[in-house]
Amino acid sequence: MIVVNVNEEKITLDGHAGYAEPGKDIVCAAVTALVQTMVHSIEALTDDRPEYTVSPGKFELEIKNLSEKSKTLVDSFFIGICKIAEEFPKHVKVR
Repeated sequence: MIVVNVNEEKITLDGHAGYAEPGKDIVCAAVTALVQTMVHSIEALTDDRPEYTVSPGKFELEIKNLSEKSKTLVDSFFIGICKIAEEFPKHVKVR
């Protein structure tokens, strides 16, 4: 299961969806696409350069001190990730 945690300072994602075998896991692919789009959109469309780390089964993004534009991009990520969690509750949980 992918667990998404958020607080005022950071967003973390931990775990693997486990929906299907690696390379064929549509839930993992959807979550990865959302994360990559959020990070790369913040970098391309704003002057913000938040710190983030990526490793297998783990992602962390510092969200404190973001511009309003970046906050909107983060909000867009949450809309998407919450919809995925609603559709695949055994594979994605948002806390």
